Amino acid sequence: MDIKTATALRRLRLVSAPEAVSFLILLVCSVLKRTTEFDAVRPMGMIHGVLFILYVIFWADAWNRTKWSKKTAAIYFVLSVLPTGGFFADRKLKREAEDAVIAARARREGKVNA
Repeated sequence: MDIKTATALRRLRLVSAPEAVSFLILLVCSVLKRTTEFDAVRPMGMIHGVLFILYVIFWADAWNRTKWSKKTAAIYFVLSVLPTGGFFADRKLKREAEDAVIAARARREGKVNA
C-alpha cells in the first residue's frame, strides 16, 4: 500500500467516529427538542452535516485509491448513514490497514531474503 492510499484510509478512519458521535447527538437533540424546551438541532445538524460531507469525500477518495469492489464501497457508504455505523467502519478500516501493513512487511522481508 502506498502512502497516499494509507493516508486516504487514515482520513476516513479519523472522520468516521466523530461522524457517528455527531449523528447520535443529533438524534438525542431531536428527541429533546420535542420533549423539552432544549433546542440544539440546528447547530448540531450543521456540525453533523459537515462531518457527513467530509466522510463522503474521504470515502470517495479511499474508494478511488484502494480500488475497493462495489460491494465493499457500498458497505462503507451504508455504514455512514447508520447511527452507529461510523464505529463499525472505523473498526473495519483499522483491520484493513493492519492487514496491509502486515502484507507490506511480508513482501519487504521476502525481497530482502530473496
